[in-house]
Amino acid sequence: MSRSDRLFRVLQALRTLPAPVTAAQLAQETGVSIRSIYRDVESLRAAGAEIGGERGYGYCLVEDGTLPPQKFSRMEIEAIALGLAQVGQMGDPHLAQAAASAFGKVAASMPSLSQQHLLHAISQVHHFDARPPVAINMQLIREACWREEGLNIGYIDKSQRVTEREIWPLAIIYLNNMLVVLARCCLRQEFRMFRAERMTAAAASGNSFRPQRAALLRDYLAELG
Repeated sequence: MSRSDRLFRVLQALRTLPAPVTAAQLAQETGVSIRSIYRDVESLRAAGAEIGGERGYGYCLVEDGTLPPQKFSRMEIEAIALGLAQVGQMGDPHLAQAAASAFGKVAASMPSLSQQHLLHAISQVHHFDARPPVAINMQLIREACWREEGLNIGYIDKSQRVTEREIWPLAIIYLNNMLVVLARCCLRQEFRMFRAERMTAAAASGNSFRPQRAALLRDYLAELG
């Protein structure tokens, strides 16, 4: 890992981990010695990041000089807090981690008072009913949507039969009690909804449907009404 990459990871850890963040935690995040972390923190301070704390206590990011200050109204801050908390609750592990990272970046770009409003927002999220567990890697589905590439999946239908088919994934819908993949089914030549917990396997087919995803998704949503 280059030093610039390590400095970025140290800064990102300061944005996302609960403060104060110890040098030992930062060393674990970046895979270097604690002595190197001390030097990295001083380098970040010299570059403009306002980092509070000291050796033996821990560090906190007071102001992030690498990001321009963001001005949000109190209601906008509540919306950001609620939206990212919802993603953290409803998303798969990759998406939940991305929400935590985004929260840290947004907080670091705010003036101190706005940071406090975000960290202590009134709006909260809690889901009592858990979704059925999903065996497949949702990141694979997401990346196939981004790349507009087909997937070969195993799927348990309503009759509990396991079928194999190729799909063109178009979008992932996060419902309260399930994850649904909207896709073009190559077997049926129709738009279909596939429940993620019924997918037994997923692998890239090697077939591209670029640049049709946006148009296909628009047609599917129109069909749904």
